[in-house]
Amino acid sequence: MLYYALVFLIIAIIAGVLGFGGIAGASAGIAQILFFLFLAFLVISLVVGLMRRT
Repeated sequence: MLYYALVFLIIAIIAGVLGFGGIAGASAGIAQILFFLFLAFLVISLVVGLMRRT
């Protein structure tokens, strides 16, 4: 998931440099959503891992 967030971020940067504002904004939004989903899943898995230890 983090890989796809980075891919969309790179697409957004390239589209922004080339002047495609709509595509750049959409790609940046998708990248941001995927990054926050990655962080949420990371926190959930860490909490579940700590709960299993005890």
